[in-house]
Amino acid sequence: MMNRDPRMMRQELERIREWAIEQLAAGTERPWSWYQYMKLREAAESILAGMDVAQPMDISPRSAPHLRLVGAVDSQFH
Repeated sequence: MMNRDPRMMRQELERIREWAIEQLAAGTERPWSWYQYMKLREAAESILAGMDVAQPMDISPRSAPHLRLVGAVDSQFH
């Protein structure tokens, strides 16, 4: 079952990122795995940055956009 709580997802991603950083800092990884840890760290950072700028949509009726026609004037009435 997937956990959809954004706070938990953030904590898990931060924990994964820190683990990858620790693996990189240890310096004991083979070149191919070092590259994979680097990609993992970068991916986690990218997702976390996206979470920082993303705002959940409020689905309440008050947040629904209001449409208004602009410039649709019938020339007959002028």
